[in-house]
Amino acid sequence: MKSKRAEALDYHSQGRKGKIEVIPSKPTSTQRDLALAYSPGVAEPCIEIAKNPDTVYEYTAKGNLVAVISNGTAVLGLGDLGAEASKPVMEGKGLLFKIFADIDVFDIEVNETDVDAFVKTVKAISPTFGGINLEDLKAPEAFEIERRLKAELDIPVMHDDQHGTAIISSAALLNALELANKKIEKVKVVINGAGASAISCAKLYLSLGVNPKHVYMFDSKGLLTKDRKNLDEHKALFAREGKDLSLEEAMQGADVFLGLSKGNVVSKKMVKSMASSPIVFALANPDPEIAYKEAIESREDIILATGRSDHPNQVNNVLGFPFIFRGALDVRASCINESMKLAAVRAIADLAKATVPEEVNEAYGERNLSFGKDLIIPKPLDPRLIYTIAPAVAKAAMESGVAKSPIKDWDKYELELKNRLGLDNKLIKNITQRAKKKPKRVVFAEADNYKILKAAYLAADEGIALPILLGNKELIHSMMSEYSLNFECTIIDPRERSEKERRSAYAKILFEKRKRRGLTLFEAEKLMHERNYFGSAMVETGDADALISGLTRNYATAIKPALQVIGVEEGVSKIAGMYIIITKDGPFFFADTTVNINPSAREIADISLLVAKAVKRLKIEPRLALLSYSNFGSNEGDDALKMREAARLLHEEQKDLIADGEIQANFALNTELVNDFFNFSDLAKKSANTLIFPNLSSGNIAYKLIQEMAKVESIGPLLLGMKKPVHVLQIGSSVREILNVVSIAVTDAQR
Repeated sequence: MKSKRAEALDYHSQGRKGKIEVIPSKPTSTQRDLALAYSPGVAEPCIEIAKNPDTVYEYTAKGNLVAVISNGTAVLGLGDLGAEASKPVMEGKGLLFKIFADIDVFDIEVNETDVDAFVKTVKAISPTFGGINLEDLKAPEAFEIERRLKAELDIPVMHDDQHGTAIISSAALLNALELANKKIEKVKVVINGAGASAISCAKLYLSLGVNPKHVYMFDSKGLLTKDRKNLDEHKALFAREGKDLSLEEAMQGADVFLGLSKGNVVSKKMVKSMASSPIVFALANPDPEIAYKEAIESREDIILATGRSDHPNQVNNVLGFPFIFRGALDVRASCINESMKLAAVRAIADLAKATVPEEVNEAYGERNLSFGKDLIIPKPLDPRLIYTIAPAVAKAAMESGVAKSPIKDWDKYELELKNRLGLDNKLIKNITQRAKKKPKRVVFAEADNYKILKAAYLAADEGIALPILLGNKELIHSMMSEYSLNFECTIIDPRERSEKERRSAYAKILFEKRKRRGLTLFEAEKLMHERNYFGSAMVETGDADALISGLTRNYATAIKPALQVIGVEEGVSKIAGMYIIITKDGPFFFADTTVNINPSAREIADISLLVAKAVKRLKIEPRLALLSYSNFGSNEGDDALKMREAARLLHEEQKDLIADGEIQANFALNTELVNDFFNFSDLAKKSANTLIFPNLSSGNIAYKLIQEMAKVESIGPLLLGMKKPVHVLQIGSSVREILNVVSIAVTDAQR
């Protein structure tokens, strides 16, 4: 196994060197494209910008471009390595800006340590950028550099090493104090470290309400006191009156310890001497001021955070800077001021208290993350950060009068933020909102499975559904207790004696439906002990509104009870399975992906009509492509002929439906290709959003490949053609996928 050093070097050197690249955002494939991109076309935006400099935001990338600038005088914890050695860190910072907030970055390494010359260089290149992120500059020069650039430039400037840690640790402090039931104005705070980051943290703590008389700050020489000589102006702000104290003495009775110094300077004894429910932020990296294990062992009531990702409560700047700059850029703020920083603090703190999405649990290998001692700040991979923090920062910029381009439609802005990273889609949002308006009773047939139980919990917690859990009551209660999934629901064990009367009533319904298909009443009563039959009967009789099943058994076994008890919608000859694939370009609908192995042309046409009806119910105009390896007669194989005939039937019977085929998948999704070769097609004006496959094999393979390779979000499988809402899950569905299906089931039931 490679050493971590070798692995890190390989990561940076293999393939394309480094971590970032520049990618054109406009077409460049033709001579015409190049003429527009450069000479002569580029002259036009130049002329417009010369007339009105503000239009630079309209015609260039400036508004979404941040400079990450360093001189390498304080690279990570490694010290003064020089400008070139800082470049891997600056590239990494650029990567984080892009993946977390879709902000483009040029990393700039300036070979200059003189403050005047450095400031002059940054000012000279500032017209290129919409914002400037200063990085890895040593103190005290960092304070002066940031102060001057903020005063002399009209774009956001932030030294993240100072303010990033301050903002994240401040959010952690607010929540830790809430858990400890302590008032911020009364707490005693000990800070070990007096560099740029520590001083910025202390200043922000004061803005939040910490009493300056209660702050004890230490540098490498000891406690900052008034009688200390040669303290710079920044340290002097925190110099205390009175006698000198050691760190050990200052820690006695302290409520909060903040470490931004070096590892292993705090002992168990020192932590034990602190006040009740002590808050310890040991943020030195890679070795905290006190090792995590030692701190936890020192006392049970400790609330602990570190800078490490392998422990709970990582104070990580990535929780802040991408989203702070996102909000600042989006309103064209002239600076990042105190109001904007405090808005970020409170947004981060509030988010930690909200229900954690299941994808975050899965990303960190957890079962049920929730606000508490081990979660006082959100996790860095929480997808809600961008649309929680950026709007808060943008609003603060507007309210404090530094926003040049105010946001007017906040709902639209939130959606734009989600779409930037493909985090969400209007379709899912609309379905969820619709479900919440009138939640329905949803039966979960496999409630003794963790994923199902968690999905039911989330459905109840978010107001999407009223869960009915089927299974062993004792086991379900035990799981709810183990995973802290306590919520209001109905739990039914179909096997219990108390359900005998209901089982008998349900069995009679099934018997009447199947008595001429070889089923006896005795057999029907026996079947009603099974949860899928019992759940289906609940839906059929109106004791519930929808059924979710199938996570732990094969599709055919799970669907059979619903077909026998509930049956298909009137006029439907074939049920079908559909997946909704969510992309940044909108939703795509795939069918049949789960039910019909090799449908005929007539059945393909019927399936197409079922799918079109379902898509219309979602307020989307369906544009169907009947897929094949052939384009409009280019081949004569069985599947091609079948899809051609199905298209003919649809054209005859549903003249208002946009549907065409047989057609290859790339043509179906590319209007330029269709127009070049088949401009007669219904899909020539707008590409398909609904893909009908010739058989189960092709449909199933297609959606599973896309799910895994493109890492897109999906909703499904959705069962189409049933008389009442029933959805049979695929084995391995995630909690989020289950919850999406529940939302669909509720909206089905509402109709």
